[in-house]
Amino acid sequence: QVDLVESGGGFVQPGGSLRLSCAASGSISGYYAIRWYRQAPGKELERVAQITNAGRTNYADSVEARFIISRDNAKRMSWLQMNNLKYEDTAVYFCNAVPPDGLESWGPGTQVNVSA
Repeated sequence: QVDLVESGGGFVQPGGSLRLSCAASGSISGYYAIRWYRQAPGKELERVAQITNAGRTNYADSVEARFIISRDNAKRMSWLQMNNLKYEDTAVYFCNAVPPDGLESWGPGTQVNVSA
């Protein structure tokens, strides 16, 4: 099980962009998927994006065509490029690594605030 740490959150105006990073303490090459989740105040955890080891991606409808997920196993990193941000994107964003078996790993989260 690896430790994950997110970074890159902050304040941004509507229509702006942010790039979140997720750094792993160890190899992620064996992890089936890397996922990004978010949780807004008073709302349930929502899966935002996923990228498999084969490079296949999928996105929540709410972020499709605006967010781009990527990973680099050699660098032990994942990124979430967020474009055209909206007020409703305000949330704590979490990185999640899914192994083929065993325990999933989670980061502590990074806060994203979209405000004028």
